[in-house]
Amino acid sequence: MSVVETIQPSLARVLSRRDLIVYGLVILTPTAPYPVYGVIQQTSGGHATLCYLVAMVAMLFTAASYARMSVAFPMAGSTYTYVQRGISAEFGFLAGWAMMLDYFLIPLLSVVYSALTMARLFPQVPYLGWVLIFTAGITWVNLRGIRYTMRANTVLILILSIAAALFAVLAIRAIVSSGGWSALWAPEAIFNPGSFSLRTLMLGAGISALSYIGFDAVTTLAEDAREPGRDMGFATITVCLLQAAICAVTVYLASIVWPDFRSFPEAETAILDLGLRIGGQPFFLWLTFVLLVAGLASAMTGQAGASRLLLGMGRDGVIPRKLFGTLDAVHSSPRRGIWFLAAITMAGSLLAQFQLIVELLNFGAFAGFILVNLSVIGHYFFRLNQKAVWKNLVAPALGALVCAYLWLSLSPNAKLVGAIWMTLGIVYLAFLTRGFRVAPREMSL
Repeated sequence: MSVVETIQPSLARVLSRRDLIVYGLVILTPTAPYPVYGVIQQTSGGHATLCYLVAMVAMLFTAASYARMSVAFPMAGSTYTYVQRGISAEFGFLAGWAMMLDYFLIPLLSVVYSALTMARLFPQVPYLGWVLIFTAGITWVNLRGIRYTMRANTVLILILSIAAALFAVLAIRAIVSSGGWSALWAPEAIFNPGSFSLRTLMLGAGISALSYIGFDAVTTLAEDAREPGRDMGFATITVCLLQAAICAVTVYLASIVWPDFRSFPEAETAILDLGLRIGGQPFFLWLTFVLLVAGLASAMTGQAGASRLLLGMGRDGVIPRKLFGTLDAVHSSPRRGIWFLAAITMAGSLLAQFQLIVELLNFGAFAGFILVNLSVIGHYFFRLNQKAVWKNLVAPALGALVCAYLWLSLSPNAKLVGAIWMTLGIVYLAFLTRGFRVAPREMSL
């Protein structure tokens, strides 16, 4: 054992219920619809609001399942731990492997969007330069420990909340000034039979679920929380509900302000053009700044959550323990995991396309969500024999079914690349278990 790192890591229990909610909202961000709004609106044929409402249903069922399992197993491994204990060690590994893809891509997506935005505004600095600056910044904060991360989160959530409120006020002002107060009620901004298609709606819902993905990351902080049994479930559900309300209002107002979704100059940055329409150049500049803050906030908190998922799997030895299962003795942070994630972000930013990253992130998340829902059934309904049919069987089954439908609605490219990732995981699991002849390593510890 070295003085710098410890092989039997124990995270410091310093986070309150409020800290957990702030963490969840920061990783989701109140401005979460902004980067993907144009993509969702075009993909769904103008049904972004309905996409968010459909995704909310799946996320609420799944958030409830995370809440149940976080009470039973208040450990840092989150999805991996819940499925490992609720179903089996083998499925637990595959769930963790799927969520590794999710958590690798949260900071990657955020850094890529922030770098694209800055490269558009300041082309003197190349895209790669902005990637390096942003990756270095979030890594430095997380290496300082969870207390430092939470201090930064408090400032960031204040900025993002002000931005979300200001966007809503300006959008309402623009709508009322052009059409009166009655213009605020626009059913076609929710459902337009002329452009509706169930297939494109579900594809858009799959992408819009990105704005909810992060409530599960709250559970990765179970070993950082002061009272995980009391606070984890409450924080998980609260974050999901607050995010649903924020997203639905935002995209509804945006759909009224700019109803012709086919006319966006660039789908990936449509929200900037919309901001210019409702608030002029000053709000355009403010919105650009806020998008950068949101991107960096999500990247920072995503990296923190991912490092703790890796910590849980590393401690069990299903991924290299010396690399991922250790903590920095000074700052109580999974230092090597954080550095590894920084390297993934740098490499991925050079290779992946923005929309493919969005859909791949959802591939990993939905796979993990399906298994967590099933783990509630396995643990409570079968293993503990608690026959509360709605709570322990029907609700998690519905969550799993809706997530499975959204998962299958992703684009062919996302499913192909995701299938390759899962195949690699199965091959690694076969190696780990000597051709599936023995249990994964943690079962023999």
